[in-house]
Amino acid sequence: MRTHYCGALDATHIGQDVELCGWAHRRRDHGGVIFVDLRDREGLVQVVYDPDLPDVFHTAEQVRSEFVLRVRGLVRRRPAGTENPNLPTGEIEVLGKELEVLNRAETPPFQLDEDDVSEDVRLRYRYVDLRRPVMRDRLLLRTRVTRNLRRYLDDHGFLDIETPMLTKATPEGARDYLVPSRTHAGKFFALPQSPQLFKQLLMMAGMDRYYQIVRCFRDEDLRADRQPEFTQLDIETSFLDEDGFMGIMEEMVRRLFSEVLDTALPDPFPRMTYAEAMRRFGSDRPDLRCPLELVDVGDLMQGVEFKVFAGPAADPHGRVAALRVPRGGERMSRKEIDDCTGFVAIYGAKGLAYVKVNELAKGREGLQSPILKFLPDAAVQGILARTGAQDGDVIFFGADKAKVVNESLGALRVKLGEDLGLTEPGWRPLWVVDFPMFEWDETADRWMALHHPFTAPKAESLDALEENPAGCLSRAYDMVLNGTEVGGGSIRIHRSEVQSRVFRLLGIGEDEAQEKFGFLLAALRYGCPPHGGMAFGLDRLVMLMSGARTIRDVMAFPKTQTAACLLTGAPSEVAPAQLRELHVRLR
Repeated sequence: MRTHYCGALDATHIGQDVELCGWAHRRRDHGGVIFVDLRDREGLVQVVYDPDLPDVFHTAEQVRSEFVLRVRGLVRRRPAGTENPNLPTGEIEVLGKELEVLNRAETPPFQLDEDDVSEDVRLRYRYVDLRRPVMRDRLLLRTRVTRNLRRYLDDHGFLDIETPMLTKATPEGARDYLVPSRTHAGKFFALPQSPQLFKQLLMMAGMDRYYQIVRCFRDEDLRADRQPEFTQLDIETSFLDEDGFMGIMEEMVRRLFSEVLDTALPDPFPRMTYAEAMRRFGSDRPDLRCPLELVDVGDLMQGVEFKVFAGPAADPHGRVAALRVPRGGERMSRKEIDDCTGFVAIYGAKGLAYVKVNELAKGREGLQSPILKFLPDAAVQGILARTGAQDGDVIFFGADKAKVVNESLGALRVKLGEDLGLTEPGWRPLWVVDFPMFEWDETADRWMALHHPFTAPKAESLDALEENPAGCLSRAYDMVLNGTEVGGGSIRIHRSEVQSRVFRLLGIGEDEAQEKFGFLLAALRYGCPPHGGMAFGLDRLVMLMSGARTIRDVMAFPKTQTAACLLTGAPSEVAPAQLRELHVRLR
């Protein structure tokens, strides 16, 4: 029905007859000449209708916004002075010779150039929302990203292999989405949270290098970068250690940014241990564009009269840290400083102390803070020296359990970096390595796997692993980009005795391990190669590359933050007969 896409036309097509299809983006009547901006997925072009062709002109008079049209006409150069440099097709226009209305349209629920449409309305009429140029461009970018990643992996010997969507419920991680079985009464499939075990089995099967762009499902609380169903680029390799595998992944991402965004990323990516990231930035996914850093001052607070500081300083699980904001005392009002207290409360902090450095040369007299009277001179001087304080600075303090201090000051660091314009432009990728193997869950009163229970430990022996689980590091690695984890992975356990010991440390007994992971333990005994891999959050990656606010803006049909689809009305009730077939009864 067409010879060209609208947005593909340019000056090289002048003098050609073309046939186009698309939507009427806008119709304008200028003194007897009608202009229709015709839009398709590649862009739009201006079509001109002259009254010299009365039948065609009459049809053009009936056109309204979002009518679906078919046009035949002659490409010509726009008259001098009427060019539009903001459009790729701005040098030319199409003189309309034929016009067919393929379908009429009611007035859309919002104009495509509106910027303040509520998200609920956009999601309810998503098919209209996706016509907006910004949304179209994001989905086109997503296509270019997936095409580029596939090409790289294909070129490097990876096999694209699908894994099951109906699988076994897993005991670790988020809640599963369950699917009742009709043919096995009272039993359930689970939708996969990831293809983790299947891709490991593929390595045991000798596939050597695997990848898959795959949908995953997690029934968890949602936020800006989470959805109940999302897309992963899932990758696994055999016979590669951390350095070899990370090198391949790094090269893949560098090529992606170079070819899709025309941006050069550093070679190599810097690496940072988990311990250093938490100490300096309070986060295992630090945004290196922000120059602010946390500084430990707990040793300076031991024994001071101020119990708010002295208590956490003496607690082996506590932390007292300072965050210096250069010129913050001059650039932030008293209200803005006080508002920071409310901000850190979101993360469980009970308060936020501060010191304003007005004039360093005057010593204590040049400082301003309600907590100074509680601190001895040695502590004050130690804080100023360790933070590198200068006139005009403000220093914030966090004192609590280390987890609370890290989360609250880490978030405050990022917020102040953005609010005060300290965050640098550009891309700052990072590998975070040497994660703890386990973390203690006080609620469950047992060790939990920080990543997942199939991650290989760095322990020299199994006895060392069991003797000091708190000090055991894992062979895990995360790729972080501008403060967002875009991918995570690890070298896996490939020996059955190691996997059994790890299960035991996690409180998973032999019977439970056999019930839930018996197929994996059996497979490990039949010649499992050393292997490892990672998964990239494709939605997150495209969100960052496109500058979108949330992953919902780079997904064609996302759910709301309550895991509902406003377009289709899902989830919905089903007929009693369907439930009976599935052996399910509602209470």
